[in-house]
Amino acid sequence: MAVGEICNREVVIAKKALSVVDAAQLMRKHHVGDLVVVEERNGRRHPVGIVTDRDIVVEVVAAGVNPDALKVGDIMGPEVATVRESEGLFEALRYMRGKGVRRMPVVDRDGGLVGILTLDDLLGLLAEEMTELAKLVSHERQREAASRA
Repeated sequence: MAVGEICNREVVIAKKALSVVDAAQLMRKHHVGDLVVVEERNGRRHPVGIVTDRDIVVEVVAAGVNPDALKVGDIMGPEVATVRESEGLFEALRYMRGKGVRRMPVVDRDGGLVGILTLDDLLGLLAEEMTELAKLVSHERQREAASRA
């Protein structure tokens, strides 16, 4: 299964110049734990970073920094890991693990933002697949028992 089939296509975005306070309010409004930071190129949004609720807590609140003095671009990581929408889920999971990230913007072949893949998405899919496997085992047992009765 390709990443593009399960990623969330509704991505909450921000620009580097957005204040940290506004970023936190945007996360709260949309009930998300991250914002994909984008730049416009040729009329398309390209991911250049991610800011998470954890970034705000660790880099701003815990450090005692005035949040009004910072912009999203000041606290986002120096590089963003992305995955193409055509990539397989297993490869994406290995890439996420290798990069040590829980979420990755999903891009098209030109690098334009099309969605976001999160660890929560992958865990939900895995739970569904495990449930189907358990049902299969149970069904096979019942079928065998019925045929030997």
